[in-house]
Amino acid sequence: MPPLRTALLQSSGRPGHVDENIEVLDRAARRAADAGARLLVCPELFLTGYAIGSDVPRLAEPADGPSALAIGAIARRHGLAVLYGYPERADERIFNAAQLLGPDGSALAHYRKTHLFGGFEQEWFTPGEQTVVQTELDGVRIGIMICYDVEFPENVRAHALAGTDLLLVPTAQMHPFQFVAESVVPVRAFENQMYVAYVNRTGPEGEFEFVGLSCLAGPDGIVRTRAGRGEELVVGEADPVLLSASRAANPYLRDRRPGLYGSLG
Repeated sequence: MPPLRTALLQSSGRPGHVDENIEVLDRAARRAADAGARLLVCPELFLTGYAIGSDVPRLAEPADGPSALAIGAIARRHGLAVLYGYPERADERIFNAAQLLGPDGSALAHYRKTHLFGGFEQEWFTPGEQTVVQTELDGVRIGIMICYDVEFPENVRAHALAGTDLLLVPTAQMHPFQFVAESVVPVRAFENQMYVAYVNRTGPEGEFEFVGLSCLAGPDGIVRTRAGRGEELVVGEADPVLLSASRAANPYLRDRRPGLYGSLG
């Protein structure tokens, strides 16, 4: 099975301007496709911006709303899957969500952030309740979570036990927590024997300063590609052959003793 070539879009777009962010995504998709990527991953709340405060209700859309249709057309036009973050409206609730559309524009997977970070998120969003959301793309089993979710080891281990090969993590990682991008994410990939694509916003936005440093980390703990601090598109590969060999060599999941961990629940 060939590697899944994956593009990471490190960008904050233009907060509050959905149409302009879709245009940024379209240009990035063209560049990603030209680089041979089959998957483009955007940051947390890329569609609207993160620091949008009381505009959350105004900018929230249903999962099948107009932006989903526009991004689906982009995916079809460039022949690659697209994961984007956005505020999802579902009845009276709003979720911090991420949706993966396939190369044909169809919805492959949808995830709602389960662990909300800080007062802003807790004020405007309802936490999701489904930890493991998976789909397949080109034979690779893909999982999704959002930002703070990856900092809970139980979350990522649940994906490992469910067989996730490539975990997509759109994020809004801010100063002074850059050690998560630098250290925690490669360790999560190693201890759970998977690839982790961690895709961040960048630069100042409202009260926040996003640190960039998006990366694709492999099951050996080695970062395959890493962005700097500014707007950037980087490309790396999730290699099923390397993943299989790494899982065969690494005993973490085989040597677990779940009976000892019951009290951790």
